[in-house]
Amino acid sequence: MGKAKKIKPSETQRPRVPLADQLEETVTVKYKVQYPGIRYYHEDDEKFIDPPITKKILRQARRQQIEIEEENAIGQPSGSRGRSIVNLGGNSDSSETDDEFSDEEEYSQHFENLEVYKSDEVTLLSFMNTDAAPAKTLADIITEKLAEKKTEIESQLSDADPIRVEQLNPRVTAMYEGVRDVLMKYRSGKLPKAFKMVPSLINWEQILYITDPPKWTAAAMYQATRIFASNLKEKMAQRFFNLILLPRIRDDLAEYKKLNFHLYQAIRKALYKPGGFMKGFLIPLLESGTCTLREAVIVGSVLAKNSIPVLHSSAAILKIAEMEYSGPNSIFLRIFLDKKYALPYRVLDAVVFHYLRFENESRQLPVLWHQSLLTFVQRYKCDISYEQREALLNLLRTHSHRSITPAIRRELLYALSRDVEDAQLNPEPMSND
Repeated sequence: MGKAKKIKPSETQRPRVPLADQLEETVTVKYKVQYPGIRYYHEDDEKFIDPPITKKILRQARRQQIEIEEENAIGQPSGSRGRSIVNLGGNSDSSETDDEFSDEEEYSQHFENLEVYKSDEVTLLSFMNTDAAPAKTLADIITEKLAEKKTEIESQLSDADPIRVEQLNPRVTAMYEGVRDVLMKYRSGKLPKAFKMVPSLINWEQILYITDPPKWTAAAMYQATRIFASNLKEKMAQRFFNLILLPRIRDDLAEYKKLNFHLYQAIRKALYKPGGFMKGFLIPLLESGTCTLREAVIVGSVLAKNSIPVLHSSAAILKIAEMEYSGPNSIFLRIFLDKKYALPYRVLDAVVFHYLRFENESRQLPVLWHQSLLTFVQRYKCDISYEQREALLNLLRTHSHRSITPAIRRELLYALSRDVEDAQLNPEPMSND
């Protein structure tokens, strides 16, 4: 027999490895799966700061920036040592707040400086309406509505037997009385399903009257505002804001001098229906003539930090400019003007006439009035006509402030009016002569 030949391992065949080495190699093998949009970091890569530390750094930087902006603010009167200043809570860019701040931190910033100049308190009181009629509550509205309905039916059927207004089913009344007991103690969690059905009912006002909204907790009021702002039409939401939300906000501020966080969030949710909010909350608040500066600053902070459509803001500016003047009017005008909308000329003309009405005013005007005028000329100095600019300059000779008026006059003198600008952009054609 011939000698057997040795079989040599081919080049592609893997050499033999001891079993212990194979097991160790199997344990240390890592299968790397790449997912799109995810970046993988290894031990040899750069070290990054943890997200919580990054959040704290950004928060401190934001606070320092706010302090620097407040120190360099334009239009604050000099020599204000010993005085407290109204803080309106940011400018037009504050509508897009950074995600690093929680809602509670944003809310707490609006209550740090809510006092006004001591010397202006008497001036602002002179513009307050002391003879304003008391606001109607939901109970008054429901009682008047039932009385009107009963009178209407009796007048139409005077010859027939008198018909009484149909009352609610006792079982329905008992059910919503139970809902009332829940809302009086509500803190968090799910709401009763019967309460979520209220916006879809025809007589939703009468049902709400049974639940006794003045006794709701602040958390229940916030949840109710969410439900009604989402499910009601604009006119119905307007009535909810006017009859239930607005009285609750004013009562809470009058009693505690500070607004509950849930009620503050309820105002923000009400802005989901901007038309209903303006007609049912903001305008009635100012038309009452008894709106305090504290109420104006807190509600104004919500408007400053949230985006509002330009049409609704323009209508609100137009309405405020035509109202009887009070200190809160200047606060809301300043907030709307600071949003830097492209306002129609009709709205701008109304604002100019609003300021020109004070040319013959003998009372001393508060600092808030001068600050709002400064904001207006800073934002829209190039959108007013030449005659309006001259009229505002004449107004400054009658009403002036030692530190704000020079800034207003400087803005007006170096501004190019809209009619002058149009003449330069569209020059008259030259004649052939």
